[in-house]
Amino acid sequence: MRDNLYTAGRRLSPGKSPCVWVETLNPAPDAFFASIPGDWYRNNPIARYEGYYASVFYAYFASLGLDIILEDSSNHGRLDMAVRFNRQLYLFEFKVVELVSSGEALEQIKERGYADKYRAEGLPIHLIGVEFSRDRRSVVGFEVQHL
Repeated sequence: MRDNLYTAGRRLSPGKSPCVWVETLNPAPDAFFASIPGDWYRNNPIARYEGYYASVFYAYFASLGLDIILEDSSNHGRLDMAVRFNRQLYLFEFKVVELVSSGEALEQIKERGYADKYRAEGLPIHLIGVEFSRDRRSVVGFEVQHL
């Protein structure tokens, strides 16, 4: 999985879409969370909390050496995670849901205008809403909007 993300981002040629990194990212969290042993959840309510899933994403991106801002405050609230990579901005919002995606994560980024504080930088911005199932302990929603 590291190879997928690292290769997609670092080796973009000028003729390819700058969004390849986001497109490559989508299946990676599924594989990553699927590899966490079920015994680690036994008698442990951690799968109910957004912070658990956000921490796993953070650890993964931090291990790649990416420029990350966590709990980035604005006048409308706090974005869960911003990632600067390849002269682009990736704004992440995480939500824990029961079983199916509701679209709430991406909607929150848009409704609260989390991208507004970054617009003056003139970089491409990608809004990414990720939703996790409390019961399945995996990604059930991954929505992207490119600005």
